[in-house]
Amino acid sequence: MKNALKIRTGLLTLIAPLTLALSGGAHAQTRTLTVSTFGLNQALFDKNVTVPFEAKCGCKLVYEVGNTSDRLAKLDARRANPNIDLALLSSAAALEASQKGLLDVINPAKLSNYSRLYDFAKDPIGGHYAVGYTVYSVGLVYRTDKVRNFKSWQDLWRPDLKGRIALPNITTTQGPLTLMMANAAWNGPDADFATGLQKLAAVKGNIVTLYNQSAQLASLFAQEEIWAAPAPRFVWGNLQKTGLPLRWLVPAEGQAADVNVMTLVKGSKNNDLAYQLMDFWLSKDVQTNLANDLADSPANKTVLISADKGNLLTYGVRQIRSLKFLSPAQQLKQRTDWVEFWNKNVAR
Repeated sequence: MKNALKIRTGLLTLIAPLTLALSGGAHAQTRTLTVSTFGLNQALFDKNVTVPFEAKCGCKLVYEVGNTSDRLAKLDARRANPNIDLALLSSAAALEASQKGLLDVINPAKLSNYSRLYDFAKDPIGGHYAVGYTVYSVGLVYRTDKVRNFKSWQDLWRPDLKGRIALPNITTTQGPLTLMMANAAWNGPDADFATGLQKLAAVKGNIVTLYNQSAQLASLFAQEEIWAAPAPRFVWGNLQKTGLPLRWLVPAEGQAADVNVMTLVKGSKNNDLAYQLMDFWLSKDVQTNLANDLADSPANKTVLISADKGNLLTYGVRQIRSLKFLSPAQQLKQRTDWVEFWNKNVAR
């Protein structure tokens, strides 16, 4: 009996540290996936993406947040030893990153939800370096009690709007999109949008301000400084909260649009987890939840949401059919010239 007790005690002595070692080893094996992102609506993304994905994968999501130019610079500086696995970027920024050799090609066969995306989200920059996870439009918002017969982008040039409009600065995401639509409105045949630039320079007298953040629009309308402005769809909900008689217009020429994309960072040691997160994010359930929370307009075309939610997003047949996309390659090629002209002839 004493010998059996000794044997049992000895086994427990051996098992205890082994159990601790195994539990410690399991804890040490928890993997981390680092995502570079814009930082907008982060609480909603944590609710609908971070928390459920961590539970699903048994891993940890960490976010590096910042503006696009800073995040691109960091990706470039760390290219030899990247700390980012997945980067969320604008389409133009993703193209720039791919041209600098910072991204891996995405294999669509590894994404079960790829076929459910709108065509414009499947390969938005070419070469399969990116996949769109959300789409947004830039249309026109105006005061229905102040402006009559507002139908076209050309209406921003009307004399009755002198000193009553705001335009996005050319260095914002909406700036080049507004330029594209100005060029289209005035039938510019030029690939460099020279006609649109000249027209924007000519409308200076109507401009109250050049906004750098779309959040400024709510206060500009509320303070009755402006009666009309190009606006990204994702601010429409906040604009309605002003209580003013505002209308969202899909102009005769259509709406400008872009997609924000997911990209795989070259040299990442967590590509398998990155693919899992991408596919999870693109799924109908996650895209529906994000749309219902008004965090993002869906890139998954199978998403179905109520009309009241859809009216606040780039969603539905009419909205999607109206979209005009600016080529990321054209944007990168012309960006320096556009900014130079703008600073000399529009911003001054």
